[in-house]
Amino acid sequence: MLPYIWGLMIIISVIFSVINGTSDQLNSAILDSAGEAIELVISMCGTICLWSGIMKIADKSGVTKFISKLLSPITGRLFPSLDKKGEAFRAINMNITANLLGLGNAATPLGIKAMQCLKKDSNTALASKDMIMLVILNTTSVQVIPTMIISLLQSAGCSDPSGIIPFTWAASVSGLIVGVLCVQIFAGRERTLCTQH
Repeated sequence: MLPYIWGLMIIISVIFSVINGTSDQLNSAILDSAGEAIELVISMCGTICLWSGIMKIADKSGVTKFISKLLSPITGRLFPSLDKKGEAFRAINMNITANLLGLGNAATPLGIKAMQCLKKDSNTALASKDMIMLVILNTTSVQVIPTMIISLLQSAGCSDPSGIIPFTWAASVSGLIVGVLCVQIFAGRERTLCTQH
């Protein structure tokens, strides 16, 4: 769906540019933006490689598994219906840990695996409360070090790019709390309404 939305926006922009007689400005904006995008990607590569390497060392040294064990009591409360020794529960713990450490590449396949396990255990076509909770945890994904945001700020010439960290924590933790509360309040109610109809 997203490619269609972007395609439609591009077509509308070109049509309005032709109607308003600003085709030259549109062409120069396209070329300038392409160059700026390449510069941004190159400038971000160093920072992302550094933090990805550090997080990979943390993963290989067993820090990820240690954090996953520490998170087990919390995830046990968020997913009370799951077997604590089951594959789904382990995948969820590892997914949350990977997100926490900023290991996006590792978090995605773990999240997909966890969702597949939850789907396998579900008897209906509706998303279970555990599935919804997993989506919320992935969407809010609290990170110890928000590498991508720091990289963007640094490439934009910010004098203190790491100054965003406490605000990122506050925003993501607030989003997490609201999301978890909404799941607890509405997920079961929505499911009851659907089964009644």
